[in-house]
Amino acid sequence: MEHPYLFLVKLFEVIGLGSFAHHYPHVIYSWVVMAILIAAGALAAKSVTLVPGKGQNFFEVVVGGIEDFMISVTGEEGRWLFPLAATVFIYILTCNLIGLVPGFFPPTANLNTTLSCALVVVIFTHVIGVKYHGAKYIKHFMGPIWWMVPIIMPIEIIGHLARILSLSFRLFGNMMGHELVLGILFFLAGAFFAPLPIMALGVFVALVQAFVFFLLSIMYFTGAMEHAH
Repeated sequence: MEHPYLFLVKLFEVIGLGSFAHHYPHVIYSWVVMAILIAAGALAAKSVTLVPGKGQNFFEVVVGGIEDFMISVTGEEGRWLFPLAATVFIYILTCNLIGLVPGFFPPTANLNTTLSCALVVVIFTHVIGVKYHGAKYIKHFMGPIWWMVPIIMPIEIIGHLARILSLSFRLFGNMMGHELVLGILFFLAGAFFAPLPIMALGVFVALVQAFVFFLLSIMYFTGAMEHAH
């Protein structure tokens, strides 16, 4: 189902890029999300003071709480992974929430966006494994007994590939489902009344889906840091 109205797609039509905009709205709105996050980060960096105000206190509590939660899962050794994990969480959450703004499309409602995020997480998981264990990281895929390698290794490889499908399709399915419901309600009952309860629920769904992606990511990171068993 086509989105009822996409503001930036119409804008790209005006400047002669309508074909690109209709085929790749997720790319355009991903650019918007990146611009928002870069601008917000620059403004936040300029406003940091030794004596924090209410806004700085609020965000310090939020970021500190996310970091403490992650450390409770990964242990102190995983603290250096927080910038990547938090970036993925904030990016996905913003992508989810932007779809609640009339005329905007959530990039995470497209499989290409969720797949790219999943690939970053899964590939970096193996980078962590090699960093901590070197060539011995292969033991994670071989099982406890040498003669079981032909059985265990294919299962492990399939399991790691399934992580990509799990991360990408879970997020994509939930966000696309929300967009479909909104589209149906827009069509049946108008733009002002029917979608309001669904949009309120959408905030909750956006937060939960971003958190689930974040939680699974740090669990994969933790598994890569642990010794093979």
